[in-house]
Amino acid sequence: MTTKAAPSEKKQKEQAFSTINTKAFLTVAAILVAILLLSGMLSYFVPQGRYERDQTGTILMDTYAQLGVSGIPFWRVLTAPVRVFASSDGITIIAISVFLLIMSGVFNLLEKTGGIRSFIVQIMRRLRDKNGPVVCITVLIFMLFGSLFGMFEELVTLLPLIIVFMLSMKMDTMMGLGACLLAACFGFSAAITNPFSVGIASQYAGIHASSGLWLRLVFFGVVYVCLCCFLMLHLKKIQQDPAASLTYEQDCKRRERLGEQTEEVPENQEKIFKIYAVFFLIEGILLVAIASVRALSGLAIPILAASFLIFGLGAGFLVNKKPGQVLRWFLQGAVAMLPAVVMIAIASSVKLVMEESRIIDSIMHGVLGILGGCNKFVAILLIYGLILFLQLFIGSATAKIVLLMPIVVPVAKALGISPTLVILTYCMADGFTDVIMPTNPVLLIGLSMANVSYVKWVKWTWKLQLLVFSISVLILLLGVGIGY
Repeated sequence: MTTKAAPSEKKQKEQAFSTINTKAFLTVAAILVAILLLSGMLSYFVPQGRYERDQTGTILMDTYAQLGVSGIPFWRVLTAPVRVFASSDGITIIAISVFLLIMSGVFNLLEKTGGIRSFIVQIMRRLRDKNGPVVCITVLIFMLFGSLFGMFEELVTLLPLIIVFMLSMKMDTMMGLGACLLAACFGFSAAITNPFSVGIASQYAGIHASSGLWLRLVFFGVVYVCLCCFLMLHLKKIQQDPAASLTYEQDCKRRERLGEQTEEVPENQEKIFKIYAVFFLIEGILLVAIASVRALSGLAIPILAASFLIFGLGAGFLVNKKPGQVLRWFLQGAVAMLPAVVMIAIASSVKLVMEESRIIDSIMHGVLGILGGCNKFVAILLIYGLILFLQLFIGSATAKIVLLMPIVVPVAKALGISPTLVILTYCMADGFTDVIMPTNPVLLIGLSMANVSYVKWVKWTWKLQLLVFSISVLILLLGVGIGY
C-alpha cells in the first residue's frame, strides 16, 4: 500500500491490496537487521549461560550456570537469515511463511471477486432504514472478520462503500470510519482465533490454540459493546445536531453529489454472497474443530492453510469463470506478502544467533533479575509495555511474535505467568495502536480515503482509545489475579 495518488481503475484492480508498504518494510527490515547485528555483538560481551528445564520446557529457577565469553563468528550472523530455515525452528518458519502466502493470496482473491463486499451489500439492502441495528451489525461483521480470520487491511478497501452507505442513511463520514476502520482493527486486536496472532503465537508458545479461549471471548464482547456504545452516542449526537459532526460541511457537499442515487447491485451479487457464505461457514467450522479437538491443535496452521487454499480457490473459480484470472489474483496476493517472509526470517535468525552463541539463557537470567523482584501484576504490565514499545518500530505482528516469544514466554512461565496470558497481552498491545499511531500506513490510507485529517481523528477517538487501553489493563490484571 502507498499513499501516492490513486492509479487508474484498471491498474488499481490489478494491484494487491495487501501489498506491504515499501517504506514500512524497509524501516522494519532495517530495525530487525540492527537487532540481529546487536545479538551477534552481545556474544562478545555477554557470558554464555544455561538454565535447566523441566519436561515442559519451563525454566527451573536457581539453576542458572554461567560460562565464559565466546563471540560468535561474524559470518554466522550474516548468514543466519538463510540458515534459520535449516535450524530446529526451520519447519515451523517454513509452515508459517507458506501459511502467510496462502492467506494473503486468498484474501486478495476475496477482495478482487467481491466476496467481503457482498456481505456488506446484503446488510445494506436489508437494513437500509434501520440506523442503529445496521451500525451494530456492520461493526460485528468487521470485528468478526478481524478476530476470527486476522483480516484488517483487506477490509479497509470497503471503507468508501461504507462511508457512502452511512451518508445515504443521514449519518456522517466518521460513522463510516468507525464501523469499518475501527471495527476491523479492534476485531484484529480482540482476537479470538486470529491465525496471525493467536495461531502463530500459540505455535511458538507450544500450547493449544484454544487455551484461554473463554477470556478472549469475554474481551471481544467487551470491546464490541464499547465500540457500539461509542458509535451510538455519536449517532444520537449528530441526529440532534447534524452540525456537531466533525465532517459536517464535507458531508453536505458529498450528499449533494450523491443526490438520491444508491449503489447499483451487480446481478450476480446474490450468487457471490452464497458462495462465500459457504466458504466462511466451512472455515468457521474448522476453527471451532481446531479449538475443540486438542489433537488438531498442533496442526492448526497446516489445516487452515490447506483449507483456505482448497476452498478459497474453489470459491474463486465458482465466482469467476476465468481460472487464469483467479490464479493470477491469488498469486498476486501471495507475492505481495513475500516481504513478510523476509522479515520473519530476519526476526527468527535473532534467536538462532543467540542460541548458537549460548547467550539466550543469560539474557533471560538478566530479565528475570529485573522482573524477579516484581509481583506478577507488575510483570505482566511491563511485558505489555515492552510490546507497545516495539510496536512503535515493528508493525508486523508476525515479526514481533517470532522475535519476542522465544524470550518472553520462558521468562513469563518462570514468573508464574501462563503463555495464554502472554498471548492475550501480545494481541492487546499489537493491534489497538494501529488506529492511533500516525506512522501506521493503513490508518493514513483510511483517513485519506475519507478525507479526514489526523487531528480530527484523534479528537474523535482519543477517549475511546483511552477506555479500551484501561479495559485492556484491567483484563490483564484480572487474568493474573485468577491464574488465567
